[in-house]
Amino acid sequence: YSVAFRHPDGKGIKPVDGKPGWQSDHSYLTPEGERLTTEIAKAAYLRTVQDWIIRPQMRNVKGVAGVDSNGGYVKQYLIEPDLNALASYGLSITELADALERANLSAGSNYVRRAGESFLVRADARLKSIEDIQDAVVATRAGAPVRVRDVGQVVIGGAVRTGSGSRMGSEAVISTVLMLVGSNSRIVATSAAEKLTEIGKSLPADVFVEPVYNRSKLVNATIATVEKNLIEGALLVIVVLFLLLGNIRAALITAAVIPITMLMTATGMNGLGVSGNLMSLGALDFGLIVDGAVIIVENALRRLAERQEQEGRLLTLRERLGETIEASQEMVRPTVYGQLIIFLVFVPLLTFQGVEGKTFAPMATTLMVALASAFVLSLTFVPAMIALVISGKVSETEVKPIRWFKDRYAPLLARAVAQPLPFIAGGAGVFVAAALCFALLGEEFMPQLDEKDITVTNFRVPSASIDQSTQMQL
Repeated sequence: YSVAFRHPDGKGIKPVDGKPGWQSDHSYLTPEGERLTTEIAKAAYLRTVQDWIIRPQMRNVKGVAGVDSNGGYVKQYLIEPDLNALASYGLSITELADALERANLSAGSNYVRRAGESFLVRADARLKSIEDIQDAVVATRAGAPVRVRDVGQVVIGGAVRTGSGSRMGSEAVISTVLMLVGSNSRIVATSAAEKLTEIGKSLPADVFVEPVYNRSKLVNATIATVEKNLIEGALLVIVVLFLLLGNIRAALITAAVIPITMLMTATGMNGLGVSGNLMSLGALDFGLIVDGAVIIVENALRRLAERQEQEGRLLTLRERLGETIEASQEMVRPTVYGQLIIFLVFVPLLTFQGVEGKTFAPMATTLMVALASAFVLSLTFVPAMIALVISGKVSETEVKPIRWFKDRYAPLLARAVAQPLPFIAGGAGVFVAAALCFALLGEEFMPQLDEKDITVTNFRVPSASIDQSTQMQL
């Protein structure tokens, strides 16, 4: 975020002399009564507002580790000595510095007892304003005090700086809010933006603060992309189920596994402390989620059709429950093996540490929770729903797409069994070609992201001075 004057030098507004804000002579009057006339003094005031008003409040936001500031000047009171005046009073610069140090003291002085109470006594002689510095006594000559104002001029300046910031061609203070490790970036960014808006309402006249880059935009854009992809993927899977199962009710039961699995996955993610992000949610594969359910549904439909044909009538609820239970028991072993193979693929990702662990462990955790949830549903929810919902006549018929593929696959399978060597050689050739292509692929840890924001950066020669760099960016 940036801290700047809303109307630099009072341009575009009608100044009201005497009130805090811009004056008719283009100076700035602070609420404390200080008049800022130089560009350094104005930039120093912006830094003071950042360091003493905004920054302490921003650090109180939950999840914020700190606030880095760049630009402006750290405020200093500078004494510009008049060497001729010092010489006329017989004073040196060292004596002037010693006098200023003596004039800025705060000392304790025991305590006073009164009416049964004790009161601490403290002598507070600290300098609080330019006038206090100007009135500080340096020495005594001929019985008259020689003050700082007699031997020099006191002005507001800034400490030596190594960086600067600008906004719309004027000096500004640019600050960065740092997030605590392990915090939720979306929550922290949103809370920081809300706090910044609240702080902006209480800033001095014509000073304002505004976000320059809000990380929540990237997070929201990422979540929107993931949501869009998940919805499209779920709809595509549902359509395919309708086309391939040939039974609308069975397809609806299988499709119902998707939202229920998502709810169970979200519950597990919350319990395990895994946030919803591009890596965790993007890893969900609805094809894998409904795989076990499809196997159970197809086997249950087959058994129901065979039992109906054997009995020559519609089955009762008890009979349907018995058939679906047996159908599920038949498919437990292949379903478990399939799930275990997928689990073993993702287990190594859980061992990653550091940045790799923060990036890929949530993906593995989310997918494993989703697969476990879908597995439980395929053995409980799916058989029960089949027995309850599919009460009419069930016929074991193949839909046209499946029949079409079978008609072309059967002769190819027979040929592969009869003459396996050409097919084995072809598979080996495809593997070698894939390995060669993989070796030629580029490598990067993270893909480039479209953050919906543009940041322009100037690269200067290393020897460029801070003044030259500041002028280039104004």
